[in-house]
Amino acid sequence: MTAKLIFFDIDGTLLDHDKRLPESTAQTIRDLKTAGHHVSIATGRGPFMFKDIRQQLEIDSFVSYNGQYVEWKGEPLLRNPIPTAQLQALADFADGQGHPLVYMDLDTMKSSSEYHVHIEESIATLQVPHPPHDPVYFLGRDIYQALVFCTIGEEPQYRERFPKLNFIRWHQFSMDVLPHAGSKAKGIQAMIGKLGFRKEEIYAFGDYLNDIEMLEFAGTSVAMGNAPDIVKNAAKFVTPDVDDDGIWHGVRMVELL
Repeated sequence: MTAKLIFFDIDGTLLDHDKRLPESTAQTIRDLKTAGHHVSIATGRGPFMFKDIRQQLEIDSFVSYNGQYVEWKGEPLLRNPIPTAQLQALADFADGQGHPLVYMDLDTMKSSSEYHVHIEESIATLQVPHPPHDPVYFLGRDIYQALVFCTIGEEPQYRERFPKLNFIRWHQFSMDVLPHAGSKAKGIQAMIGKLGFRKEEIYAFGDYLNDIEMLEFAGTSVAMGNAPDIVKNAAKFVTPDVDDDGIWHGVRMVELL
């Protein structure tokens, strides 16, 4: 088989429901690399949030912040920060609604609130602490993704008021905030533009709403068994749950190994 370019989401795809890397998944990644395939990560997390798994799996290329910052072997291929004026408008509106924000650059993340229970509850699912307080962290920095903390019922007002921003819910209390049309698929396009792969040579594995564009774009796409139906419907294949060796089965389902 000729070399393929394979993208894996992290949470719920590479990592199981307890944020652990199954040994069957780790071995599958090693086997894919031994077979000559190029393995990359495609995640909503920032680069500073998944250094450990990159080191553990010896993966040196990634699409981060849902496609807004992309690296290939240490070389930045795409930088697409949110314009400061849009962040300022978002901050003003969210503050008026009593909704905190988190700002994320390449190195860290900072919160507009000293403490908020919705930040604590949602961020804790990623096994990271409540971010430090800095309400103007977005000024003078490249912010690749923000988080707005609001309920599902409060979500429509953001979509209506900020058509130049893309909102993707990842938790009952939080949405990712991206530049308009930002997605993992856009990040993948930047990488294949550099490497010369054809669309049919792209494989993608994911499990949640921020993976839909990636799964629809890839030549071959696999949704995890733990994915919502809307995500499964965007993929060409569905593998078992991440806790049931879903990556091991999925890679063999699409005959990469």
